[in-house]
Amino acid sequence: MSITPNEEEFPLIISVDDHILEPRDLWQNELPANLRDRGPRCVREKTKSTFKGGTLTMERDVDDGTWTDVWLFDDLVMGVNRLHAAGGMPLEWHQNLPAIYEDFRPGAYDQASRLADMDLNHQEVGINYPNTFPRFAGQGFAERPDKDLSLMCLQIYNDWMIDEWCGGAARGRLVPLTLIPLWDPVAAAAEVRRCAEKGSFALAFSENPSKLGFSSLYTGDWDVLWQACEETDTTISMHIGSSSSMPTTSPDAPLAVSMSLNAHNAQGSVCDWVYSRTLERFPSLKLAYAESQVGWMPFQYERMDGVWHESVGEVDLPNPPSTYAKERVFGCIFDDLHGLKSRDEIGMSQIIFECDFPHSNGSFPDSRRRAWELASKADLNEQEVYQLLRGNAIHVYGLERFGIAN
Repeated sequence: MSITPNEEEFPLIISVDDHILEPRDLWQNELPANLRDRGPRCVREKTKSTFKGGTLTMERDVDDGTWTDVWLFDDLVMGVNRLHAAGGMPLEWHQNLPAIYEDFRPGAYDQASRLADMDLNHQEVGINYPNTFPRFAGQGFAERPDKDLSLMCLQIYNDWMIDEWCGGAARGRLVPLTLIPLWDPVAAAAEVRRCAEKGSFALAFSENPSKLGFSSLYTGDWDVLWQACEETDTTISMHIGSSSSMPTTSPDAPLAVSMSLNAHNAQGSVCDWVYSRTLERFPSLKLAYAESQVGWMPFQYERMDGVWHESVGEVDLPNPPSTYAKERVFGCIFDDLHGLKSRDEIGMSQIIFECDFPHSNGSFPDSRRRAWELASKADLNEQEVYQLLRGNAIHVYGLERFGIAN
């Protein structure tokens, strides 16, 4: 007989990885008039998208095209597509095709509708990453040539995220996630402190800033940022793909290869955090990897410890690598049965749950059912279910600061 509680007895879910479609008029409302034609703005055009060499290209102002919401930002042109917010839509609709905001569930971009969708999904709390042009770690700001304008636009986003999207009726239910100017660690530290004063205690960072053209963790350039995170008790969240790259095998390999290998980005990132001695120098930092799953963790830490014992390379750590990850590196799951079955090796306290609304691989509106199926097959007991769906997230993100105590 299973020791797992019945589905209807499962606690309300805290999802540590959801997404928000950015307001189309946010920057046009907040930027000075002389900057609005270069700042982020959304226009509606007929476009036609085609795949060439594995790359999606978009033709604009095509008479026989499909109505598309197109984001423009300085030199950026990016069309909205169905996969930005396919959650709750029929499976046959889940395609990389042009879309306008009205094609999606209003919960993808409207606060009241999002809260209603969360109620429908047996979800109490959600942490929201960006979705369209900012991308998962704010790369869309970092790539623009005018860094003064980019910083201004990034701060407008953060203020909206904290004061509006996560404010009012959503206070304590939608939890803010800070974007930082990746091109300037000192300015990033200042933004972390500014946003912490406003009530945001998690930041979206890249799993590999070197791939974005910025300093690696081995340089020490980011230490000023980590100091700010420790001082403000800010959690570092890294979404799969936040390095603007995904693992693959060859240029002509299908997307399925990258999707099957996506945990490799988190594995490499953990190696950087440990071998750069960043986790050693900043002992209270907490890292959370969105969409990383956790089944890879036992092998990865075992391998890193083996390399350490063999004194391979120039790695100078006083303790085995796995000791720095314990209680500090957390993986977010949505379908990792193997990981849950390996929880004694991983540490049940290291595993947190995500709904990934409104993305196509999310579990809305059946997240409780998905969680129950996983928990039942892994024989999680009542305490472990609570840890997975609530307790661990409260600890990782310090959600007591939002009135979420249990």
